Amino acid sequence: MRLDLAWVSMSSLYLRLLAASVLAIFAIPGLAQSTGTVSGTVSMKETGGPLQGANVLIVELGRSILSDDDGGFEFERVPPGTYHVVAHLDHIFTEAAKTVEVDSGGSASVEFLLSLATERYEITVTASEQHEPTFESFQDVESLNAYDLSEVTAISLGEALDHRVGTGIAKRSFGPGSSRPIIRGFDGDRVLIMEDGINTGTLSSQSGDHGEVVNVGQLARLEIVKGPATLLYSGNAMGGTVNAISRHHEHHPHPHPGFRGFLSGSGGTANALAGGNAGFEVGVGKVMLWGHGGGVRTGDYTAPQEGQVFNSRTQMMNGGGGLGWYGNTMYLTAEGRVDSGDFGVPFAHEFHAHGHEDEHDDHDDDDHEEGEDEDEDEHHDEEEEHHEEEELARVSLQSQRTSYRVNWGLRNLAGPVESFNLKVAFTEWQHDEIEHFEDGDSIIGTTFRNDRITYRGVFEQAKTGVLSGRFGVWGVDRDYEVTGEEALAPPIDQNGLAFFALEELDFERFKIQFGGRIETQRYNPAYAEREGHGHEEEEHHDDDHDEDEEGEEHHEDEHEDEHEEHAPPDAVDRAFTGGSAAIGIHADTWRGGAFVANFARSFRAPSLEELYNFGPHPGNRAFEVGDPSLEAETGNGIDISLRHQEGRVRGEFNLFYYDFSNFIFPFTTGELVDEFLEIEFTQRNARFTGAEANLGIALHDVLRLNLGMDYVDAKDTDTNTYLPRIPPLRGRIGFDLRTGGFRLSPEFVMASEQSRTFTGETTTPGYTVVNLKAAYTIARQSLAHQFAAEVFNIGDQLYRNHSSFIKDLAPEIGRGVRFTYTVRFF
Repeated sequence: MRLDLAWVSMSSLYLRLLAASVLAIFAIPGLAQSTGTVSGTVSMKETGGPLQGANVLIVELGRSILSDDDGGFEFERVPPGTYHVVAHLDHIFTEAAKTVEVDSGGSASVEFLLSLATERYEITVTASEQHEPTFESFQDVESLNAYDLSEVTAISLGEALDHRVGTGIAKRSFGPGSSRPIIRGFDGDRVLIMEDGINTGTLSSQSGDHGEVVNVGQLARLEIVKGPATLLYSGNAMGGTVNAISRHHEHHPHPHPGFRGFLSGSGGTANALAGGNAGFEVGVGKVMLWGHGGGVRTGDYTAPQEGQVFNSRTQMMNGGGGLGWYGNTMYLTAEGRVDSGDFGVPFAHEFHAHGHEDEHDDHDDDDHEEGEDEDEDEHHDEEEEHHEEEELARVSLQSQRTSYRVNWGLRNLAGPVESFNLKVAFTEWQHDEIEHFEDGDSIIGTTFRNDRITYRGVFEQAKTGVLSGRFGVWGVDRDYEVTGEEALAPPIDQNGLAFFALEELDFERFKIQFGGRIETQRYNPAYAEREGHGHEEEEHHDDDHDEDEEGEEHHEDEHEDEHEEHAPPDAVDRAFTGGSAAIGIHADTWRGGAFVANFARSFRAPSLEELYNFGPHPGNRAFEVGDPSLEAETGNGIDISLRHQEGRVRGEFNLFYYDFSNFIFPFTTGELVDEFLEIEFTQRNARFTGAEANLGIALHDVLRLNLGMDYVDAKDTDTNTYLPRIPPLRGRIGFDLRTGGFRLSPEFVMASEQSRTFTGETTTPGYTVVNLKAAYTIARQSLAHQFAAEVFNIGDQLYRNHSSFIKDLAPEIGRGVRFTYTVRFF
């Protein structure tokens, strides 16, 4: 029934999608111009032999082609101009780039030697919806390819990106399986997690113990775009955007004859890690078929001096496949995916025990529709009554995501619109919070459902003189419902619609980028009135058995006042409409250097949780009080960057300052409710300021020194109070030795003491952790073997993550080793 309703709601999108499609199809033809050609060959540096199937990309045009059997390639109808041409092969052979000049009616030739050991030439497709070098991007971007990701076997995105000091990326966690990236101190709804350019549809932003189900071992690329100027994707992503790219053809839509694939296996100590992944692509003519599957699991991890952290085990399984047709002017793909996760939440059984013994009764009327079978209700009540007498042993989260996606595009159009791409995704998300008891029985304490239809259409403009750009439409229909103990909000329908544009003026020595986004968000709760929270009443009665009558009256009056104070406000309908805008400049300075500056004005609607949550929330270790009267939050952000990539030195230095009005955050009242610290989502003025620095120096042809530093300071400026879970000042010293297919990378990661704490937070001591990575790759014309090992926390250092919800109870993982083997066919 839920699936039918979701697809019915999709019909409301047809008119908007149809209008976008018609505009793309009937693009106005433009005038022909004299063009040239770009041709060349791609070879392997180690053997000198040709590389078949290498992808060659003209960055500025977004056009790509595969090298033939002899490693040759040729682009026709290339407009006159200066272009960056990039070649790579299956993320094993690192990107190589060259600059070519194409004259009117002329030709340019370029030869590529791809190597396993050269410095990577990073490309991003997320920052501005086009292929561009990260050095040329207006936004600060971190780009990791499959080669980088295969060296780190991680159970979650947060674990994969942790310790990348100098990038401003840390992790929030309630255990390994629930870890999620923090970017420049921003967390939750202010960090957008996407898969292939579309929101993942999970609820990881909502709670500290909710996680993502993206399998890092199956990704082709992982890109992190920092800063609030992510106008193409969301008005909420103040901190930035994380885009998990599953396949090469998600950003290079072209036919690819032949077979590609990979197999990988991994294992490790300190948490009994084991995993494996596989994927393939088969191309016949213009048709391509693909599939992937695998999983990873761990046991309870071991912390120095503390031993095993109980109930920190994790497990994730993923699988999916699709079919695509790639023509000269149109392409169409469809795919489906199923992702499941099962992970323990350390210490959650202690938090869930607070105030939940009697909550089943409070929710019975809401959880059972009128007319349900009375025998089933009676059995359910008996089961709950039985478990009230049992000791809660542990809590686990079992999640499943089923998603279907369609990607349709037009390209090589003549006229003001050069191409159009439309993505439509339907996602069903459900996760159950399972309570396990000492006698071996278990019940579902809470069930979360989050079904959403998301669509996104982008028009790429044909370049006219110095002007290029793109514009589009984005929308979401969301059906959110929670039943059980943590039903903190009523069922809610959320609808969003946005129009956006990002334009660029290229004057060769400097570029200007500007854009805007208009977005509306509507929340419609299923009902307005909600019952008050009633746990304390029974607790008071229990405590009053031995008191005299006068004391009883006093406690009853006290509870009556407290109950009135904590009565939930009506869950009223809300609608928010506002605009975001950004402007930036990218200027060449010295040879190999660039100066980048951006100003952004951001608009963010309150999240569902901030508006409507009311009640004890063990996942955030708080009694949450939402406020349906919250206003939209606005901010002004400034980013300044100095970059250098030339010769033996590569580096980047970033400064940022964000000032917010009506900043929404969980304000601590100091009261204890159900043994949880009460927080109220309130609005104040706030500011975030910080810096990031990365410096790489080639000490020798095969040896490089890498230095990194990042820092963020965030305050409620009305009260001069620090905001919660802000990462400390961090530093990194590392070496990178590369020769042939061998790589050895030791590093020292340091963090200072974090004493700038929020109300109720404790100071987190500083630490130094030593890690060592090693990898060896053996490559042939159509086959590559990669062996990777990582020794982490070599000194078995006891340290804690300040951004963890359970950092006072659970240190980070101790000394261990991880091994990964990957074979790739291409």
